[in-house]
Amino acid sequence: MRSSQYLFAFLMGYFLYSLVEIVGRGYTHWTMSLTGGIVFAVLYGINSRETVTLIRSCFIGAIIITAIEFTVGVFDNIIMHWEVWDYSEIPLNLLGQICLPFTCYWFVLCIPARFICRRIMQQFGTQKPSSLSSETNPT
Repeated sequence: MRSSQYLFAFLMGYFLYSLVEIVGRGYTHWTMSLTGGIVFAVLYGINSRETVTLIRSCFIGAIIITAIEFTVGVFDNIIMHWEVWDYSEIPLNLLGQICLPFTCYWFVLCIPARFICRRIMQQFGTQKPSSLSSETNPT
């Protein structure tokens, strides 16, 4: 895969995640936009492997997103005191930076992310169209 594909995936994640946050919370923070880009580029790499199933992709994606969210949260909220988010009131949280309910949300969000990644690969010519349909029509 070329670096241009990862750059495209980064930009897609940067803007899509910013949009999700703005629609859901009414605002976003620049570090969350960067985080969304990094996460989507990582998901793009994961989903470029033909052997990774949808469930495995979602599980790995949810764990990686949660780990990145924790790292960014420690920097943004604990070290820099920017108060970008606080999960302290949500059950099963760790230092108010990550929580199990959002890890489950990331799992579900990885489903459309996988199909977007596969569509990008198809557009770049690195994946055949039949690979996209095999996910919905296993033989």
